[in-house]
Amino acid sequence: MNIKEIHIYAHDLPVRNGPYVMASGTVHELDTTLVKLVADDGTVGWGETCPVGPTYAEAHADGARAALKVMAKGLIGAELWPLALQRKMNNLLNGHNYSKAAIDIAAHDLVGKCLGINVADLLGGAMTDLLPSYYATNVGAPDDIARLAGEKLAEGYPRLQVKIGGRPVEIDIETIRKVWEVIGGSGMRLAVDGNRSLTTRDALRVSRECPDIPFIMEQPCNTYQDLEKIRPQIVHGIYMDENSIDLNTVVSAAGTGLVDGFGMKVTRIGGLQNMRAFRDICEARSLPHTCDDSWGGDIIAAACTQIGSTVRPDLCEGVWLAAPYIEGNYDPEHGIRIEGGHIRRPTGPGLGVVPDESAFGAPVASF
Repeated sequence: MNIKEIHIYAHDLPVRNGPYVMASGTVHELDTTLVKLVADDGTVGWGETCPVGPTYAEAHADGARAALKVMAKGLIGAELWPLALQRKMNNLLNGHNYSKAAIDIAAHDLVGKCLGINVADLLGGAMTDLLPSYYATNVGAPDDIARLAGEKLAEGYPRLQVKIGGRPVEIDIETIRKVWEVIGGSGMRLAVDGNRSLTTRDALRVSRECPDIPFIMEQPCNTYQDLEKIRPQIVHGIYMDENSIDLNTVVSAAGTGLVDGFGMKVTRIGGLQNMRAFRDICEARSLPHTCDDSWGGDIIAAACTQIGSTVRPDLCEGVWLAAPYIEGNYDPEHGIRIEGGHIRRPTGPGLGVVPDESAFGAPVASF
């Protein structure tokens, strides 16, 4: 099978009850990029990439579309097998994993449809059809976040991620303590996510002033070197998120014992082909991790759910979706939803979702 056509779409995803506030910025709406691949036999596959604005990571929507345009002409006629396609993209463009991921996801969707199997089977086989999710709060007042924690506990979420940073660390510590007063003893797991915003001084203070609360610290500081500095000085586990920009970094962090797990984004690592390798590295080192993404609609959600279903259950920290924060679904019938804090994996061929193409308007570019 070979690529016959590539179509690139831009689509706005307003934030429900927004804005969504993180230490790195405030988000009112997201500009997502969708890719439609058409094979020489007419089969269609869909991919998506949706950075959370231009400050969360080294990625932004216009950059995704520019990179796709750079690669697209060279991909016409390329083989659709994901490994061959990854190597082809790397020969056409250095870096820009988040853009390549949209092509990779679409290729998995298309190949799955051609073979009549779902993407989880392409990735090694699903271990479950019902996956745990987790809820990520925004940066908010301590009492508000504690109240939200109680609501999400009642809804059945097995894990809560509390966003901190971008304000005095005393407020962050107060927030963590008030949340724990609500969920402590319930079995709900807690992650405290700094989104790169804390100084090493403040990261150490958060850990030292909350030694009795069993949370993990997710990407508290900005750089890999910051994490190396605080690693021997804190009592909490460290998960790497934004710094895990490629497989080489993952291998280094896992091999040196720098981290105790990862918050991994499918598009950041370059798509499902690289995510599969990441999953296997983590299993070899018994490192828990998430299978999620920055933002996006049903295409991203389905990709995260399919790969998440192949992770060893005791290492799956959950699948985060933007679904609770956006309106509607691309696929009204099979769209991905969170119910009772869990996600039902779509079992149809490919990703298992078929978007309503008319919702995206005309392509911004076609090849």
